[in-house]
Amino acid sequence: MAGSDKTEKATPKKREEARKKGQVAKSADLNGAVVLLAALLALSAFGPGILERVGDATRSILHLVATPSVVEREGIGTVLGEAGAAALRAVAPIAFVCLVAGVMASVVQVGLKPAAQAIKPDPKKLNPLSGAKQIFGKHALFELVKNVAKVAVVGAIAALALLPKLEELAALVGMPPAVVLPQLASTVLSIAQRAAFGYLVIAFADYGYQRWRHENSLKMDKQEVKDEYKQQELPAEVKGAQRRRAMEMARARMMDAVPTADVVVTNPTHFSVALRYSSDALAPVVVAKGQDHVALRIRELAREHGVMVVPNPPLARTLHASVDVGKMIPEELFQAVAELLAYVYRVNSKAIAA
Repeated sequence: MAGSDKTEKATPKKREEARKKGQVAKSADLNGAVVLLAALLALSAFGPGILERVGDATRSILHLVATPSVVEREGIGTVLGEAGAAALRAVAPIAFVCLVAGVMASVVQVGLKPAAQAIKPDPKKLNPLSGAKQIFGKHALFELVKNVAKVAVVGAIAALALLPKLEELAALVGMPPAVVLPQLASTVLSIAQRAAFGYLVIAFADYGYQRWRHENSLKMDKQEVKDEYKQQELPAEVKGAQRRRAMEMARARMMDAVPTADVVVTNPTHFSVALRYSSDALAPVVVAKGQDHVALRIRELAREHGVMVVPNPPLARTLHASVDVGKMIPEELFQAVAELLAYVYRVNSKAIAA
């Protein structure tokens, strides 16, 4: 029901916050299609020159191999260096064009504002439930349809371009390599370029879907919009006072919960953590915690209301650092807290019996 109430467009502030987290509308297929098309066009433009340079390099390497005296004098590194330099000269123009095309495609989609926060590791992404939603959700269905469409469209374009040329290609059988290779390369390149244009059309459709999905994910309900505008209208001093007031109220509620605790575990001076356990709960809950002056006040309240205060520095530090107020303790601390509570219950039982 909550999701259906999000009918308002995202405010500039929310868009900026989403961008800082790396949440932008981007199609990986559009990047791939642009880079593929750029590579094929670059191959068409630079192909003859690349073939000529590779031929010259091959003849030079074969000449070196045919003259062992030169290889012995200059070393095998000369032959390897010639081969490496030839490969680099052949690949460099196409690689540069692909790099520029990939960068331009990304800039056109998301702009020139890199988000450092997006590359930080996020443990929430490892949640198997979230992963299952991604696998079986509506987005996964769209991705399946898109991938099937890519295969079908690219395959159909390739087939329609290849079928009329079958007789022409069959006539090349038995021809010299100097005649076959240029004709075959031209045919393959032409088919690949047509398929790349088909892939580009699908990529544009995917980009449109990604923008629509991103806009939907950013939508807000009317109350969120009102709250945001209220916060923007308030002076910084008022916002600070509101935050301080909220902290004071939260601390007062926390202190009210100290008398209900079963035990307060301490550092013994710097940290204090109040724990409460009830039979209907799965684990003990931290009802209050603090350090220095707040820790002292927790200990004073505990003694005033007969709550046992037990020094246990390692446990107190761990609880204070890892468990928020109102949350249950983690499983790895069950045994330590259980031993502590057992000790408290034994002491209280003896005091009652006495």
